[in-house]
Amino acid sequence: MTIRVLVAEDQSAVRAGLVLILRSAPDIEVVGEASDGEEAVALARELRPDLVLMDVQMPRLDGVSATRRVVAEGLADVLVLTTFDLDEYVFGALRAGAAGFLLKHTEAADLLTAVRTVARGEGLIAPAVTRRLIAEFAAPTGARRADAADPAVLEALTRREREVLSCLGEGLSNAAIAVRLDMAEATVKTHVSRVLAKLSLRSRVQAAVLAQELGV
Repeated sequence: MTIRVLVAEDQSAVRAGLVLILRSAPDIEVVGEASDGEEAVALARELRPDLVLMDVQMPRLDGVSATRRVVAEGLADVLVLTTFDLDEYVFGALRAGAAGFLLKHTEAADLLTAVRTVARGEGLIAPAVTRRLIAEFAAPTGARRADAADPAVLEALTRREREVLSCLGEGLSNAAIAVRLDMAEATVKTHVSRVLAKLSLRSRVQAAVLAQELGV
């Protein structure tokens, strides 16, 4: 299956490099290029790509706001790519519903792997970012952010769904969860979908962050 990608990046040289890398893969097709957030949203509506590779800092409309629109309208999955690993960008992108977050210095092979991973419906966060997130959510209760989730939200989940959420918190893929919990991968996908729906989450990455926050 060919993965249709829209590249949104305001720096033409960087955008050209990303397009070159993506086009080197036989299973990835670049269907469009955007130089700002407004154009990214418009092209996502027009082209309906499988995935938008979204820069954070762009003119007219920033990447986080553009991600929020793309995800809210169900236009595509979004893989956020930026030079910054500052918390405001990470949390902003995750709350907007991004399915993945990578830093721009990521190697070409890792970028292609990330695109394929997100296209399969499995979230991805750069290791350096993951460490910061875990550190943030592993803080003592008294140090937790004011907007930290209420543990009561877990009451909506069945025992099995909590187990799946726990696995998501460890960053496990559907295949790995299937092995861990001794179930079919298709069943895992069903459980993941139910967990996201019950917890009103937009992506499995958000579920992973929630699991870390609540210590599931």
